[in-house]
Amino acid sequence: MNELLAGLMGSIGLLLVVVAALALVLYLVPIPLWIAAWASGAYVGLFTLIGMRLRRVPPTTIVTARISAVKAGLDISVNDLEAHFLAGGNVVRVVNAMISADKANIPLPFKRAAAIDLAGRNVLEAVQMSVIPKVIETPRIAAVAKDGIQLMAVSRVTVRTNIDRLVGGAGEETIIARVGEGMVSTIGSAVSHKNVLENPDHISKHILSKGLDAGTAYEILSIDIADVDVGENIGAKLQIDQANADKQIAQAKAEERRAMAVALEQEMRARVVEAEAEVPRAMAEAFRQGNLGIMDYYRMKNLQADTSMREEIANTADDPTSGHKK
Repeated sequence: MNELLAGLMGSIGLLLVVVAALALVLYLVPIPLWIAAWASGAYVGLFTLIGMRLRRVPPTTIVTARISAVKAGLDISVNDLEAHFLAGGNVVRVVNAMISADKANIPLPFKRAAAIDLAGRNVLEAVQMSVIPKVIETPRIAAVAKDGIQLMAVSRVTVRTNIDRLVGGAGEETIIARVGEGMVSTIGSAVSHKNVLENPDHISKHILSKGLDAGTAYEILSIDIADVDVGENIGAKLQIDQANADKQIAQAKAEERRAMAVALEQEMRARVVEAEAEVPRAMAEAFRQGNLGIMDYYRMKNLQADTSMREEIANTADDPTSGHKK
């Protein structure tokens, strides 16, 4: 009984070992994938598939991409596909991009497609943009014409990908910035805002003549002015602000002159008071020296009183409340 049980356990163990070995062989040697590649005309060696497993490269991805390329008439080697995968690239996307480019008669060798993919750009989307151009709408740009009227314009830029400049070329942000700069320059050079409103196509023609797509990953096909609105009268506003500033400066200078006049008047009054204070001293000195007699003093006092009376009479005649006029 024990011997029968031991034999049964041994048979089960041997079966498990055979099954594990068979699974390992089928994993390392993907027979169905090898047959599919051979049947599709995109033959891949059996040892090549085993090497992919050992290098941790998914054979399904590589073989599927190669089958798609061969069926589309492209000859891409397994080594190139495997090297691109190991470099961190998207093999399927690169192959699909090359197929799309070939159908659209766009020259796109594998090395360039792989370089674009490894640079972080979507090579398939770039090829699609080369076939179907993309429309980029700029934000609302404000500019002031020479007559001081502000205009706000929106433009739509139609671009397509330039495959040759895709690696290292500037993106959409640069296109938008350059177009915005061209719009500001064109509107600012217009003599009147009415000229821009009457002929908005002058803006697009002027911008296109500058070659704004130089150094970018795109080629500008057209620039269309979508909307132009009239804003504020910036020139009049600046003139008003300048006039207010000039007025404040003039007021400050007038206040300065008034303060200087008041100070001068006070200084003159101080000198008069000082001079009047010297009169009694001079009279006392004249009395001591005998140059002024008592009668001379009284005559001078009478003259002062007469002068004071005349001034009071004149003030009373000029006073409107008195009912008299001089």
